[in-house]
Amino acid sequence: MKALISREVGGPEALTLENLPDPEARPGHVVVDVKACGVNYPDALIIRDLYQFKPPRPFSPGGEISGIVSAVGAGVSGFKAGDRILASCGWGGMAEKVAIDANRVVKIPDSMPYDEAAAFLMTYGTSHHALKDRAKLKAGETLLVLGAAGGVGIAAVELGKAMGAKVIAAVSSQQKADFCRKHGADEALIYPAGPFDRAGQKALTELFKEACGAHGADVIYDPVGGDYAEAALRSIAWEGRFLVVGFPAGIPKLPLNLALLKGCDVLGVFWGDFVRRSPQHHQQNLKEMMELYAHGKIRPYVSESFPLDKARDAIDWLSERKAMGKVVVTMG
Repeated sequence: MKALISREVGGPEALTLENLPDPEARPGHVVVDVKACGVNYPDALIIRDLYQFKPPRPFSPGGEISGIVSAVGAGVSGFKAGDRILASCGWGGMAEKVAIDANRVVKIPDSMPYDEAAAFLMTYGTSHHALKDRAKLKAGETLLVLGAAGGVGIAAVELGKAMGAKVIAAVSSQQKADFCRKHGADEALIYPAGPFDRAGQKALTELFKEACGAHGADVIYDPVGGDYAEAALRSIAWEGRFLVVGFPAGIPKLPLNLALLKGCDVLGVFWGDFVRRSPQHHQQNLKEMMELYAHGKIRPYVSESFPLDKARDAIDWLSERKAMGKVVVTMG
């Protein structure tokens, strides 16, 4: 089989496409013929040894896949060869075949395309866990989503609307603002590119405050970080909830006096560890998300698709924040 391999620390340019032996179905595992692999920001971090997990090399990036079960290991029940599935694998997904723990595999309906299935689990899983479990978002509340045109951002927009919130999308261009409105955002604001000096930070704060109104945002979903985090936090409502999802713009330093003055909660969102620690809760969340998909309330938007031999370009594309929605790698 062919696989994109990381043998040394570095960016996408350090990855190599190699021929490797096919994996075997060990006890408790299934082998999947991969049809598509979702590309996520952790893929750009994990190959540089900057992610929370550091798998031993060599390894393939790619944390979520869709495909067809081709072999079933001893002790596995509920799956057979030919089943259409999606799975969360953490890494290893940018390969033609993957052996994966059967507990991380979920059957998908025939009506779900493979590219959408590969774009579903990490973004909607993260955003659903953040809004439902961490923020406990209620109908009628105001939700401000930073980086709203990205994978987790647009998932948060759709889920926020499905949960009955007023959704304000914060993005970096008019094209992205239009995209978010098309996917359910009630309002959209366009923020400038950072980093910001003191005057720029103050202007950004006023932009967020104006968008959120006198009441402020009940929930802020921040997968961006950097200088945007503090400016957004200053627009939060009394007893609001600020969700720390990611920080491609840099790890922010929030002045904790704001948490006191706003009576607000700053909540970390680590979906991967939530899945590991609370597998039954995750399965219930996944059931809810699949029901929302079946009823047309949420649907992954795949903006770009790359073949496996161009997977390095896919990671670059996402890293440069060119994507609206999801980027996937397809396997023939």
